[in-house]
Amino acid sequence: MHEPLALEYIAASVSETHDVRILDMRIERNLKDVLEEFSPHVVGITAYTVHVNIVRRLCKEVKRFSPEVFTVVGGHHATVAPEDFISPDINLIVMGEGVFVFREAIEHLKDGKMPEGLPVTAYIKNGTFVKNPPEPVSDLDVFPFPSRALTARYRKHYFTEWLRPLASVRTSKGCPFRCSFCALWKLTGGRYLRRRPEMIVKELAEIEEEFVFFADDESLIDVKRMKELAGLIKEAGIKKKYFLYGRSDTIARHPELLELWKDIGLERVFVGLEFFRDDDLGYIRKGSTIRHNEDAIKILQSLNIEIYASFIVRPEFRRADFRQFRQYCRRMGLNFATFSVLTPLPGTDFYEEVKDRLITHNYDYFDFIHTLLPTSLPLKEFYKEMYYLYKEAIPICKSISLLKRFPLRDIPMILRRSNKILRQIRNAYKDYE
Repeated sequence: MHEPLALEYIAASVSETHDVRILDMRIERNLKDVLEEFSPHVVGITAYTVHVNIVRRLCKEVKRFSPEVFTVVGGHHATVAPEDFISPDINLIVMGEGVFVFREAIEHLKDGKMPEGLPVTAYIKNGTFVKNPPEPVSDLDVFPFPSRALTARYRKHYFTEWLRPLASVRTSKGCPFRCSFCALWKLTGGRYLRRRPEMIVKELAEIEEEFVFFADDESLIDVKRMKELAGLIKEAGIKKKYFLYGRSDTIARHPELLELWKDIGLERVFVGLEFFRDDDLGYIRKGSTIRHNEDAIKILQSLNIEIYASFIVRPEFRRADFRQFRQYCRRMGLNFATFSVLTPLPGTDFYEEVKDRLITHNYDYFDFIHTLLPTSLPLKEFYKEMYYLYKEAIPICKSISLLKRFPLRDIPMILRRSNKILRQIRNAYKDYE
């Protein structure tokens, strides 16, 4: 559970002139009580694809509280598929970076005007769906620092595994690669946008948490910039422990970069290894190879940097594929791995290729566990294999070594949650009945 960085950016644009509250609905349970106590004029909600139905229900609840509340929806899904938020309960949709357009919308409303005609917004006018063209963002340093004070009461809850409490920092946006299952590169028109290292260091100096996650689409690609950033962090005497995204080919080609970051506190790297065969990597246009993956694993292991290994399971996999996958992971000596079902998210090239074959369009199932495409195995057998992939791909001795990183008091709860998740995966086929 990472901090809601997008909302903190949005709040920063208006909090100096308006009374603003960030409500983390992953933690809060009673929206009605908060609405009655705070009585907002405007409610804004951010959403990924899996949240579409939840957000529509929340907006309905807000309008039930008071039809006069102006509702705004933004975030990733609103950017790639704004039409999914056409609803009498939603007044404005923001497509893309919303920091400045949200501030403009608020000023319009304060002056008694509807926020129409603003760039990157969509809405219904006279029965017609209006989409105003985006204004591409090219400079990430124009944005204010996120308003982390507004999440002060939640911050102890933000974490990933043993990294707790965890702050998030955006240092870049976009990616120069063209993976077919990812839409992030499209949000910047294929560009890789970077913040100046000096600005990142300034923000890091203001963060209280020991652990910091770089909430980038890809952190390591600009090797020169990352070397400069590492040098400035060391020079500033900032002592943090970092978790970031890194492509395996970048790591394989630049082990010296990982050595620099290890020296200043890099503790963990999220690596999208994706598959165990080059043919599958080619299928999703990953742009890396199994050799890159294996070299990257060796480099990170030699530096004692934890690997958050992220893999993908194709719906076409049969028992032999799952067996080979398990064997491959065990050979790699990984401590930790996740396995997501290949998911055609709206906005991706992959979605366009297979959308006519989807077995459900219910966004509640777009969670990387439920398959959206027909499986070669019967569903019950497919999820049985998914269960054993999670259960057996990491040797028990490796799992125990990872558990040692957690506080002793947390281990019983972790084991209970892990078993619960495994049962949910094993029984996921029942959700389609």
